[in-house]
Formats: sequence, C-alpha cells, structure tokens
Amino acid sequence: MSENSQDGNSGTGSTPASGRAPAPSPDGTPDPRAWIAPLISSVVTVPLGLLALLYGALSPMECDSCNGAVAERFHDSWMIGWTVLWIGLLVALAVLIASWALPHQLRFAARRVGLALAAPATVGVTFVAFMALVDWP
Repeated sequence: MSENSQDGNSGTGSTPASGRAPAPSPDGTPDPRAWIAPLISSVVTVPLGLLALLYGALSPMECDSCNGAVAERFHDSWMIGWTVLWIGLLVALAVLIASWALPHQLRFAARRVGLALAAPATVGVTFVAFMALVDWP
C-alpha cells in the first residue's frame, strides 16, 4: 500500500514531491503602495466635504430677507437638501474608510483605487444634489 493511499488523495498530498515549499500565491502578495490612493483621496475628500458642509450650513442666509411663501418654500426645500447633504457626506466618509480598510494586498489594488476615486466623486454628486433640491429665492 502506498504512502499517499491512506489519506484518500491517491498521490495528491499536500506536500510537493520535490520537498520544496510551495511558492506564495500572487493573491496574497503585499502591496507596498497601498496607502497612496487612500491618502490622496483623503487629502481631496475631507476638505471638499467640509466646504460642502460649510456652504450648506451658511446657505439659509440666502433667504434672510425672504418672507411669506418664498421663505416657507425655501426652508422646506433646504431641510430636504440638508438631509441629503448629510447622508451623502456620510456615505462618502464610509467609502473613504473602506478604501483605507481594504487589506494591503495586490489583489485589492483595483478596489482600493476605485473606492479612493469614488469618495470625492460622492461628495461632488451630493453637493450637486443639494444645490438642485433647494428652491433658491
């Protein structure tokens, strides 16, 4: 009876026949530049998000001199826009955190870059949605 027939693999044991250790798979190769895309994204996304939040917070001053139906329409639409702005900025923050949290392996490089690009794009889309939702006087 052969040595490998006892484990049921019939010649395909876990140890190679040559006695050498198996080569590391390319999927688990560490990525030494994994931090670059999330860092650039952070440098762009955080200030953009803060500027969008500041503009959204200061935008009610646009209608300080409004009264009556115009002020009511503006306030109602601003509340909806403000909620959308906050939710969109939180989504952008989650995407940015996800780009940092991916394992630093080469197989995740494309996902990391995609998430790093999606974070500032989410801020931009959110700000455009805020501007479109508010009924400006």
